[in-house]
Amino acid sequence: MIYLKNNRLYRRQDKELLCIEPWGSNSLRIRATQNRDFASEELSALLPAAEVEQKSEVTLDIAPEKDRATVVNGHISCRVTRSGKLIFRNGKGDVILEEFFRNRIGNDEENPYNSALEISPRELAPLQGTDNYAALLRFESNDDERFYGMGQYQQPYLNLKGCVMELAQRNSQASVPFALSSRGYGFLWNNPAIGKATFGKNLTEWSARSTKQIDYWITAGDTPAEIMEAYGNATGTVPMMPDYAMGFWQCKLRYQTQEELLEVAREYKRRGVPLSVIVADFFHWPFQGDWKFDPEYWPDPEAMTKELADMGVKLMVSIWPTVEKGSENFSELEERGFLTRTEAGSRMNQLGDACFFDATNPEARSYVWGKIKKNYYDKGIPLFWLDEAEPEFTDYEYSHYRYHLGSDLEVGNLYPRLYARMAYDGLREEGVDNPISLLRCAWAGSQRMGALVWSGDIDSSFRSLRYQLAAGLNMGLSGIPWWTTDIGGFHGGNIHDESFHECLVRWFQFGAFCPVFRLHGFREPFKEALSDSGGGRMFSGAENEIWSYGDKIYGICEKYIRLREVMRPYIKGVMEEAHKKGAPVMRPLFYDFPGDREAWDIEDQYMFGPDILVNPVLEERMTERSVYVPEGEWRHLLDGEIITGPKRVTLKSPLEYMPVLVRKGALPDLLW
Repeated sequence: MIYLKNNRLYRRQDKELLCIEPWGSNSLRIRATQNRDFASEELSALLPAAEVEQKSEVTLDIAPEKDRATVVNGHISCRVTRSGKLIFRNGKGDVILEEFFRNRIGNDEENPYNSALEISPRELAPLQGTDNYAALLRFESNDDERFYGMGQYQQPYLNLKGCVMELAQRNSQASVPFALSSRGYGFLWNNPAIGKATFGKNLTEWSARSTKQIDYWITAGDTPAEIMEAYGNATGTVPMMPDYAMGFWQCKLRYQTQEELLEVAREYKRRGVPLSVIVADFFHWPFQGDWKFDPEYWPDPEAMTKELADMGVKLMVSIWPTVEKGSENFSELEERGFLTRTEAGSRMNQLGDACFFDATNPEARSYVWGKIKKNYYDKGIPLFWLDEAEPEFTDYEYSHYRYHLGSDLEVGNLYPRLYARMAYDGLREEGVDNPISLLRCAWAGSQRMGALVWSGDIDSSFRSLRYQLAAGLNMGLSGIPWWTTDIGGFHGGNIHDESFHECLVRWFQFGAFCPVFRLHGFREPFKEALSDSGGGRMFSGAENEIWSYGDKIYGICEKYIRLREVMRPYIKGVMEEAHKKGAPVMRPLFYDFPGDREAWDIEDQYMFGPDILVNPVLEERMTERSVYVPEGEWRHLLDGEIITGPKRVTLKSPLEYMPVLVRKGALPDLLW
């Protein structure tokens, strides 16, 4: 039976309750459950419907027999057939997405597959003894369809057609289950459960290992920009990036003392090289879970932040969600139920006999923020690196851990967004208008919590650099426009190795045209720990400042830092677009040139905002590279030559220079 209630269309068929409703202009939300009602909104990535702008007209039509119906919301429609199959069309009437249904039901012109297979598009297999299900959703596959987004994965593919994506958080993997399709729609799997997405040749599948319902959101648009704007409207956009964050960030694993960090900032000042942010990395604390500086090595944080501020530099500090038994806060956190739990056995893991605070518990978030406020914010530090955001459980045993909101299998992907919310809510309460926090992971909606995602503990290689290009572009197309990498990679990279110098330079050039320009890494040869207690326990990496690699490398890096400074007014405009419309900062060529068929094939170039065409050097010993120039007139940053597209050209790329083209008339002061 199909019926209407509260501007929603419902279908009840035996054990399944299906709901289709408008959720923003040209967009629909679909839910299906076998429970008596739908789950609470605690696990949803979507903003409440009342907060989502609705401009398009909505109509709901039910056939007289009440066995078929159509919901239309502007440029998208959903047809419910007699068999219960769903078919989505755009404003032109073209099918953009269609459920995969194979059964013997005849006389249904909208279900032509008369088949003995008996495969339903929506499956909810009960998990015995619970009100949860293993969910599976199937759609027809189209050979010519391309998929983009889905967050950040360590692989080289921009187009995800043919890929299997684990829906789970890991170090260097951020699962953001939003896919932008070349067929003119965006699809959000609105479920934080551990699962899988398969963009196969024969069908497309979405699954969750433990959930109470199938829940997804779909929008239609004529261009990728329209689709991303609708997604930003439904899930939120980033705050406006603060001006200081658009410059150069200096970081390494790890500055061991307050004086070491200050001396690095002073050296940038002496050299006259612009520096915006410097980072105090992990284990500056006595114990994990103390959330404060060890006074033996960081004796006067207030004086440190004041001296940095006088130099025009912001301090970021690393915050971990881990809590050691030796921490002054462990007993209270355990007593009040603020720690994550396990299905059986000890909750402690390999991270120094530590466990994690439960970021899904609002009281736990408030407690930890209170410590951060007292020991950091009140001492002049408003900028936090929320590390270990997955969180990094032992071997990622998702079936073994449990949160305030439910099992890891059911809610685990939500942790990084709620971890980011801890700092976002706390900073907003202190009057900070545009909070920004660096995290290693994200889920859908993390962007509205001020999440700046970096690509995790990756290795120092050209192969890894190639992976980061695909990761950054797909992250932007997942609604997470604030993204960065460890320039040079994290693991490996000897500062005396000339082959690593080449990788570092090419990465640095790429980093100058990323949303955030940040140098970090665990460089070799390593440095010994200062002591066997407190903040002295952790050893460190070698120097990782731009002068650490010799005069030639220093000269190249300095020039790109100064280029970044010239770009700052332009970057501010691009960040405003990200804030207002959810637009990615770095994006594939097809985003700005959707009608150019060749632009959809380009996976090794990208646009940095609408006017800068970036052509990173991603291979060793490459001194020239092929570049596709899209329509228009473009100024070559190296020599000022005007190149008119569309066409393919070969451009020189010596070590000192990465080929960059600027739209004619834009950024006249941007000169090599």
